[in-house]
Amino acid sequence: MRAEPEAVSPAGGEARARTRVRAEVPLHRSLLVRLLAVSVMIAVCSVAATAWLAARTTSSAIQQEQGQLLSSDTEIYDTVVGYAAVHPDWNGVAPTLRRLAERTGRRITLTTQSRRRIAASSTSTSALPTRASAVVDPLHTDPALLAGGGTDRIDPRAVGPYRLTTAERKNLRLWADKILACLRGTTGAATLTEEPSGRPAIRLPDSALDGSFVDQGCGLDLLGMPAPTEAGPLNRLTTMVNDCLEREKQPLVKFGMDFVIRTKGDSQAARTCLDTARRDQLTPYVAPAALLYVTTPAGTVVAPAFHLSSAGTARLAGVAGLVLLVTVAVTVVVGTRLVRPLRALADAARRPVEEHQRVPVTTNDEIGFLAAAFNDLSQRRERVEGRRRAMVSDVAHELRTPLSTIRGWLEAVQDGIATSDQALVDSLLEEALLLQHIVDDLQDLAEADAGQLRVHPEPLRVRDLLDHVTTVHHGRAETAGVTLTARTDGDPELSGDPVRLRQVVGNLVSNALRHTPSGGSVTLLARRAGDEVTIEVADTGTGIPAEDLPRVFDRFWRADKSRSRRTGGSGLGLAIVRRLTEAHGGTVTVASTVGAGTVFTVSLPV
Repeated sequence: MRAEPEAVSPAGGEARARTRVRAEVPLHRSLLVRLLAVSVMIAVCSVAATAWLAARTTSSAIQQEQGQLLSSDTEIYDTVVGYAAVHPDWNGVAPTLRRLAERTGRRITLTTQSRRRIAASSTSTSALPTRASAVVDPLHTDPALLAGGGTDRIDPRAVGPYRLTTAERKNLRLWADKILACLRGTTGAATLTEEPSGRPAIRLPDSALDGSFVDQGCGLDLLGMPAPTEAGPLNRLTTMVNDCLEREKQPLVKFGMDFVIRTKGDSQAARTCLDTARRDQLTPYVAPAALLYVTTPAGTVVAPAFHLSSAGTARLAGVAGLVLLVTVAVTVVVGTRLVRPLRALADAARRPVEEHQRVPVTTNDEIGFLAAAFNDLSQRRERVEGRRRAMVSDVAHELRTPLSTIRGWLEAVQDGIATSDQALVDSLLEEALLLQHIVDDLQDLAEADAGQLRVHPEPLRVRDLLDHVTTVHHGRAETAGVTLTARTDGDPELSGDPVRLRQVVGNLVSNALRHTPSGGSVTLLARRAGDEVTIEVADTGTGIPAEDLPRVFDRFWRADKSRSRRTGGSGLGLAIVRRLTEAHGGTVTVASTVGAGTVFTVSLPV
């Protein structure tokens, strides 16, 4: 006897299919991860777009409001300082404050340095803030808050004794017009302005201020000569400055109506003395320093606040709508891609069972695995359906033959064609026993399929099990001319149902005797291997082709289709062997070589 070591499990294909379906989905292909990524992307884009638009709109609105506040504050400060520069006191400033309040929507209050109220734009008596908005002093201004800017701390509108008379203004203007006409012929461009004192001033273009300009007899330098009204105050100012420099032991200086020191003695000390002398000279002509309070009409400090404009609201709504549109579009696209294969699965599942639909596997995520599992299920269902039909056909065929035989003989006896004798009764009884055997086998398989097959384990010796089976089949083996032997390595024991195990070994021996020609042998061998007891039933029969090995445990299957029920059995014996072995927690395998023989191996746990 020669046997190949190949062992075939009938459930191998289905097990591999289930393993493939249960395979882990790669993380980057996971449907959950993809949905989470899309949701996070949409949320991030929505939040980012909304935050960006809100920040841009808020910043723009705040900048606009701050610009309006700064413009209003500059206007208020410049106007009040201008009033102080041309008035020796604050009498009559109230109308000016009211006009400013009407234009800017603020409440404006002036107080002395000791916070005694001088004038206000309203009659409200609410308390003033603890800190003034600015100090109004035309001789110590904040150039950043003045409309004209500049760097001189003395307001240029504070001219005091330097204000020209009407006649002097007229004469200087005529002279300036002549100089302007002359300069335009040489420089190409020049403008005429009037200073707060009434003195005309000519401004040259930037191209003429690079040091290359030469007054070609137009008399521009003479325009800077002091008028009679200005000569006296200018001389007194020069004396005050030089007296200051003498005390500081600094060189004496000279300057003109522009108050620019033009001598080599120009220093920080000279500049300080000039500024101090100018302030002393102008003090009697300007209003005293005062505190300026700019508040809201309710009396609170003005703070930057913004109100979203209609354009800003429209932009915000537009971007929000765009984000919503993109969100809906992305959701629809992703949802459509996800639903399409699910609809295909649903349509395939609703098809009639007989069609055995398949669905395409287009993705490598959970849906793709579901489609693969559906296809695998459909394939297995198709196989099961085929087996069911074949089994129904086989059962009908197996039952039809003995029933036809019994009916034929009974009708023959009824018609008087045959005589009811002992031989006929024995034949009919044999046919009935065959029917009973098939029905019993089918009942065992039905109980196994329903999970109702019960075994009653008890300790037993495997040697006794083999001896019992050998004794039962000894007569049949002698009749067939086959040598039937049994041996055991040692004396293994196990826990099992003795009746069911005798049925297992008996079916294998019966199958081996049926397929072993005269002169062959059938050998039973039992041994213990670790925690298992193996029982081998080996024959020297015709063998089974390799392509048929996976089907030997199928119901009603016969390797040789030409065999009849009497020579090939019912085709249920090996199926029952597998079910009973599995009920004991064991396995059964087969290895065979055509022309050499077959070995069935039953492995049972101890």
